[in-house]
Amino acid sequence: MAQRRRPVSNSAPTLRRRPQLSEDVANHVRHIVMSGEVRPGDFIRLDETAAELGVSVTPVREALLTLRGEGMVELVPHRGYVVSPLTPDDIVDIFWLQGQIAVELVRRAAPKITEDVIAELEKFNASLATAVEKNQAEEVELSEFEFHRVLNRLTGANKLAWFLNNATRYTPTRLYASDPDWGRAAVRNHTDLIDALRVGDVELACSLTRQQFTDGAERLIEHRGA
Repeated sequence: MAQRRRPVSNSAPTLRRRPQLSEDVANHVRHIVMSGEVRPGDFIRLDETAAELGVSVTPVREALLTLRGEGMVELVPHRGYVVSPLTPDDIVDIFWLQGQIAVELVRRAAPKITEDVIAELEKFNASLATAVEKNQAEEVELSEFEFHRVLNRLTGANKLAWFLNNATRYTPTRLYASDPDWGRAAVRNHTDLIDALRVGDVELACSLTRQQFTDGAERLIEHRGA
């Protein structure tokens, strides 16, 4: 296998020292793998990654061990960690799983929708729309998260929501949040979803939820050129 060195990301976050630091590093590596900033066959160097993120080598090593267990990287003896293959089918599978869980959560939330819930959903969707137009990526991420959390918490299905949260670790949210086209599509999808929930059209609400994940997979595959 030819040794390839990954490019240093100019947008790498500076991480603070705290107990979950290795998980923060793992999240960063998941993002650059899923977004295509690094490709299958690229090496993830401990020292380079540590310097890039402003941390010691230890949390990077711990993160790569975790990611090896997830199948995102492989350990090449005497050479280090290399990015594992990631096919378009893999991406479709990841988003299909996320969509299945999200649809079930929406199905369970639908009977519990009230005008107060609708108002909260509209508030976060309005915040999302504003953030998209102002190109505020962090606010886009936050508003999108809060919108879906309203529905997830409404179900009371804590374990199911936990599984969805873990599955969405493989979504490069920063990539989507910085794409105005995706943002506007998300706002439209949310608007239609709110309307469906308001009138109690559960099947339409589920279809719209599934559509957002299908769209996410298609956009990521196109972005990666996979």
